[in-house]
Formats: sequence, C-alpha cells, structure tokens
Amino acid sequence: MAIVEVVVPQLSESVAEATLLNWYKKPGDAVKRDENLIDVETDKVVLEVPAPSGGVIVEILCEDGATVVAGQVLAKIDTEASASASAPAAATPAPAAASAPAAPASAPAPSASVDGSVAMPAAAKMMAENKLSADQVAGSGKDGRITKGDVIGTLNAPAAAPAPAAKPAAAPAAAKPVSLLPEVKAPLDPSTLIEGRPEQRVPMSRLRARVAERLVQSQQTNAILTTFNEVNMKPVMDLRNKYKDKFEKEHGAKLGFMGFFVKAAVAALKKYPVLNASVDGNDIVYHGYFDIGIAVGSPRGLVVPIIRNADQMSIADIEMKIAEFGQKAKDGKLSLDDLTGGTFSISNGGVFGSMLSTPIINPPQSAILGIHATKERAVVENGEIVIRPMNYLAMSYDHRIIDGREAVLGLVAMKEALEDPARLLLEL
Repeated sequence: MAIVEVVVPQLSESVAEATLLNWYKKPGDAVKRDENLIDVETDKVVLEVPAPSGGVIVEILCEDGATVVAGQVLAKIDTEASASASAPAAATPAPAAASAPAAPASAPAPSASVDGSVAMPAAAKMMAENKLSADQVAGSGKDGRITKGDVIGTLNAPAAAPAPAAKPAAAPAAAKPVSLLPEVKAPLDPSTLIEGRPEQRVPMSRLRARVAERLVQSQQTNAILTTFNEVNMKPVMDLRNKYKDKFEKEHGAKLGFMGFFVKAAVAALKKYPVLNASVDGNDIVYHGYFDIGIAVGSPRGLVVPIIRNADQMSIADIEMKIAEFGQKAKDGKLSLDDLTGGTFSISNGGVFGSMLSTPIINPPQSAILGIHATKERAVVENGEIVIRPMNYLAMSYDHRIIDGREAVLGLVAMKEALEDPARLLLEL
C-alpha cells in the first residue's frame, strides 16, 4: 500500500484559515490525478483541492464545514489500490438502491439517488429530517450531487414547485442566492419555528464575514466623505450605438459603458494622483500605476477583482477583462491574484437600478467611484429645457489625505471625459 496525503493548498499571507465546502468523493472512490476532490473557501476565493495522485481514497480526515489551515491533511489516497478491488468496502451505492425507501433514514452519509446524483452528508441529513427523497431535490453540485443549499432551496420553494428533477442544464438556476424567509411554504423543522413563525439561522460564509469586517474597518479608520455630480451620458451612448456592432465583430466583446468609466477614472487619477494614493501609517503612498477594482456581485457575495495597469489597456481590453471577471465570479473561479491589490475602485449599482448611493472605500485605497442608473431627465442647456440621459456619479474619499478640492475636481474631470469622449483619445 502506497499512501499519498491530500493537504490544504498554500493560502495567501493575509489568509490564516479556510473552510471546507463539499467533498466530491468518499472513502472507497477511485480518483484520477488532478481531479478536484473538495472546494476550500477562504475569505477571498474558493480554491479547488486536486488529487495529488491517482488511486483510491482510503480515509477522509476532515468533513464538510471544518475549519482548516494551510498544509493540513484532509484525506489519504492509496495509489496502488484499484476501484474495483475496494468498491465493496467503499460504501453502499448498490445495496442502498435495493432498499431505497429506507436509505434517507439510515444513511446520512452520501447515498445514491436519481440519475446517479449523490447527496452530500449535510444535505442527506437535512433530507432525512424533512422526509425528502432524492428525486424531490435538484442537485447543483458536481455530477449532479445534492448540496445543503439545494435542500434549503427545495424547502423554501413554493408548494407547487416539485417539478421534474432538474437536469444538468437547469443547474445554474440553483446556484443563485437562496432567500430563506419570504416564500417558506414547505413544512419546516419545528426547531425553526419561533412562536409559530418561520425563522432560520444561517452562518455567514467566510467571504461575507470578511467583507463585513473590512467594511466596518473602513468606516472606523477612514474619514469618509462623498461628493456628487451628474453626467450627460448622451455622447457616450451615441458613440456606443454607432460602433457597438463593429466593435463586437472586431474584438469579440460587447461594447458596454464600464470601459468608458474606467478610462475616465484613470484620466482623472492622472490629473489628481492623491485619488490613487493610500495611507500607510503616517505616510501617503502615491502609486505610479493604475490598478482599478471593479465591484462584482457573485453567489458568494461581493468581490472586487482588479484590472491591472488599466492606463495601458484599450477600451476593448477592459471590456474583455470585465466580462472574464464576471464569468469567473459566477463560476467561483476567481483566483487570489485576481482579487489582490488595487489602487482605486468602481462600484456600479446602476445595473440593479440604484439611483444614488454613498459607496464605502475599499481599504487600503483612499477613494471609490459609484455609478448609477442612467435615466432620462429634464435638464437646462443653453437656457432651454431638454431631455437627456443623466447619470449621478458619487465619489467617496478619505478626507485625511484628500481635500475637497482634489475630490471635486477629480469627479469633474471624470464628468468632462464622459461628456466629451474625444478627451480620452487626446488625453485632455
């Protein structure tokens, strides 16, 4: 027997520990080299832990939900064993199928279900407690595995929702954040009823807890002030409408508005470098590069991937990078490198319909731009009332190092660049 250990990968310097999410294998299962065994959630990203070698899992040392540190042993693989040799001792898929009605009650461990899907331990336990069979829950995990979130989603779904078992094509819908309270119509565990009313307590994910900690830290350590302005988006919209088809054909990416906002922000940061600076003790650190963070909502919470050297990128490069980040955030594939650093951030609440907000600075940065929904409004131009597509801009800044003059003029510079996009080309 040749045993190889599966260990937690190296975490970044700022990450002390991580949480195990879902095991994709169980003792007795055969694995291939580099096959993903389990997802590990840090306060920044979800990391995959691949099998270091092919063989059969002989022992799992840490279960779902366990808190682990870098280098900790998670499981052991026998590289000389074969799946066929160890299958009878591995687990109970075949026998369980013969006594399917009793399976949920007798096997809180992973068990076989419809279409070959497997319920994870926490999910199987919750299914047993709520008398749910596997064909009533659509699995969104790898290979159709049923996770705890899938079970919660089924319990919270409208009563008429037990539709046909979801196929893999329908899985992305199950990955959306689940609302635990508004539509609770299925019977809940009695322990979740407070004076006859539904209530469920769900722990924060490690990412959300870390984001909450950083936001509170930002509010406590920065002297945050927000300045506002409005921008006429018609010039940018006209330019986009004129060239969007040619742009997509030429670059293979859609021409959105974020590329213009990023370039306008960079132009302003060049004019007023303190907006791109940060505080380090009693020092002000002026950055000679422009790494722009783009706030992105993901199923796990808010993340801010970084567009590095944005001043050296074209609008096409920026649009393609943003699209890449959006897909990676949706799939949970953002890396630590994607989320590390940043000198200035942009938050686009307008995609959700926000009209105005006061964004919170993302430490250790000193300023952040909030953009909002573009709406047609009556404005005065040359003494006449006209209708224009207007967008309110908000920039929060750390008043410890940024004076009102630089903040206001910086936001005005962004406004002027967007209202006359030729400035971006001519660097005016």
